[in-house]
Amino acid sequence: MEQSDLAYMVVGAGALLAGILPRLLERRPLSMPIAFLGLGVLVFALPTGLPDPDPLAHPELAEHLTEVGVIVALMGAGLKIDRPMGWRRWAATWRLLAIAMPLTIAATALLGWWWAGLVPAAALLLGAALAPTDPVLASDVQVGEPTDREDSEDEVRITLTSEAGLNDGLAFPFVYAAIAIATVGSDPGAWLGEWLLTDVLYKSVAGLVGGLVVGRLLGRLFFRARSEVLRMAHHSEGFLALAATFLAYGAAELAGGYGFVAVFVAARAIRAAERSHEYHQVLHDFAEQTERLLTVLLLLLFGGAVVGGLLAPLTWPAAAVGLALILVIRPAAGWLSLRGAPGTRAERWVIAAFGIRGIGSFYYVSYALTHADLPGADLLWAVVGFAVATSVVLHGVAATPVMRWLDQANARTSGPT
Repeated sequence: MEQSDLAYMVVGAGALLAGILPRLLERRPLSMPIAFLGLGVLVFALPTGLPDPDPLAHPELAEHLTEVGVIVALMGAGLKIDRPMGWRRWAATWRLLAIAMPLTIAATALLGWWWAGLVPAAALLLGAALAPTDPVLASDVQVGEPTDREDSEDEVRITLTSEAGLNDGLAFPFVYAAIAIATVGSDPGAWLGEWLLTDVLYKSVAGLVGGLVVGRLLGRLFFRARSEVLRMAHHSEGFLALAATFLAYGAAELAGGYGFVAVFVAARAIRAAERSHEYHQVLHDFAEQTERLLTVLLLLLFGGAVVGGLLAPLTWPAAAVGLALILVIRPAAGWLSLRGAPGTRAERWVIAAFGIRGIGSFYYVSYALTHADLPGADLLWAVVGFAVATSVVLHGVAATPVMRWLDQANARTSGPT
């Protein structure tokens, strides 16, 4: 039996289940990521002869697979948020980005150095990789499909979706700081100035401007082109969601900016071009279906990596870092950042608790390890893999009952008295 034939069958079965499972698992305390992570463990544990999907052995492949998964998810997230961007409208999001994320990075890096024994550069990379919430695996707590109502979703879903859409790109400066420390040393005088000017300021602005320009141009083409032939919204071509994704990402990266930021901003600019047009539904559906297929592939490979020994270097102190991140650091940092923010007390607690970790964390680690030689790479991957697997299971089990309880509480509050 050829390994390629078996791989085709496994991918085909995964794609079929990707279409079936969301409906079977709807309103059950079991998420699709849990199912596919378990399937990956099962498939690779059997004597099938499939190659070991070890990200340490194939860092560039791991980098690019996770990269595509994240940017497609960012496009889908940007398209489906009904509420327009604004300082007041997204007040909770800005608080999470400006307060919760830096606190999470600092606390996780400190524990990675103190408990897990990572060198400073690797500890900072651990904090940067695990701080962002994930747009790929968090669909159970995010907004639904695009509608023509600006406030069709509650504060929790809007905040968690918008946070996941933006913080993947905004964690990048800290990844570059870890790379700089690993390559030129821990003396801030050797790298701090260039890091602030280039990695913090220029790359962020270039990503923002690049995404805005691409998104507005595509929005004009899709909805307002003078020629009927070029007005793509009338032709319902869903695959143009991928065109927008790769154009925004590629343009921003070529300009030296953050492509993750550009993709999400481009999606928001396309949505703003004609906010209530039904074509947004077409674009979103195609992006979501593509994202689901990529998620299946990545989770199967992640399950295989776990079976292959990804978590073998994990120590008890290192595992404690992952648990502290999920159970203490993120909830505490999120709660502190949201004091005085819109929403009820219960909503703020749910937002703080559901900082789901996922594919973006894998991307940052693989990216850094292809650009710098970091000691303790195997332990770093083990901690990140453990944290993501724990998040997938804990948040996946809790998401459905917690969101159902929150919906019922909101219904009682907004209903007739």
